[in-house]
Amino acid sequence: MTDNMITLTPAAADVVKNIFHERNLDESYALRIYISGRSCSGYQYGMALDNKPATSDSNFACEGLKILIDEQSIQLMAGSVIDYIDDERGKGFLVSNPNAPSACSCEDGTCG
Repeated sequence: MTDNMITLTPAAADVVKNIFHERNLDESYALRIYISGRSCSGYQYGMALDNKPATSDSNFACEGLKILIDEQSIQLMAGSVIDYIDDERGKGFLVSNPNAPSACSCEDGTCG
């Protein structure tokens, strides 16, 4: 792994591969990962299935999946690991981002 990449754990990759299979998507599709905003609890992450990469996207492979990420998101997510959990916390993707700022208390309703 290089510092500018995002890593999917095998568990996360298996979930995404199953989604690709269930939707009968061909090899032209990739997993797009992005930051969709920021709230009091930190960055908000998004994922989508995409077959129209932008020329400015970073693209690489991880666990047999093609990954796309825009310029701004890769800067904010470099070195992140995405896992899939199914435990007492719930079920879903969990992003461990070494670049995420500490969450604020938001007592006044704003994050800064």
